[in-house]
Amino acid sequence: MTTPRPAPTEADAAIEAWVQRARGGDLTAFNQLVLRYQDPVYGLTLRMLGAPQAAEDATQEAFIRAWQRLETFRGGSFKSWLFTIAANQARDELRRRGRRPTTSLSGNNDDDALPDIDPPDNDATPLEQVEQAELRGALEAALRTLPDDWREIVVLSDIHGMDYREISDATGLALGTVKSRLSRARGRLREVIRSSRELHEAAERLDGRR
Repeated sequence: MTTPRPAPTEADAAIEAWVQRARGGDLTAFNQLVLRYQDPVYGLTLRMLGAPQAAEDATQEAFIRAWQRLETFRGGSFKSWLFTIAANQARDELRRRGRRPTTSLSGNNDDDALPDIDPPDNDATPLEQVEQAELRGALEAALRTLPDDWREIVVLSDIHGMDYREISDATGLALGTVKSRLSRARGRLREVIRSSRELHEAAERLDGRR
């Protein structure tokens, strides 16, 4: 049984209108799309590349190419189409480097630049907000232990909410490969989390306060 798609929202309608106007050459409308998606696109490229400057370059190039290729957009999810371009840019950069990202797993320098996996809880006490930030930082470090191709799929699925088909389209991988890699990546993350004293203790503190 196919799960019905949610009804379009006002935001969806606005995005569709901007896309249609941008396809007609309206740069102002395209700039609205840039403002809407620049943070999530940067978050995707940063998590794939692990270096802020490289992520900024990949994000900028992704939007330039999106503008140049708008006539190839045939409808559906503009976000998925844009993320496909951004992921390709990041993947090209990784191939050019021929190596893993240089970001330290401790994340001391780059954690502040990484968009949060989960938004902060504004109702939490200052102490709880600090602990949540520590947990998010540790989760980001765990994410960066994954191989590049696994990390990309986890980011697309578990952070940006793309489904299997959208990830398959974005990565060029077969649907079965997407499912297999996502399952393995999640298993690896569970192992890292179980073996991380920092993650274990932070999660226990947060659970104890609920």
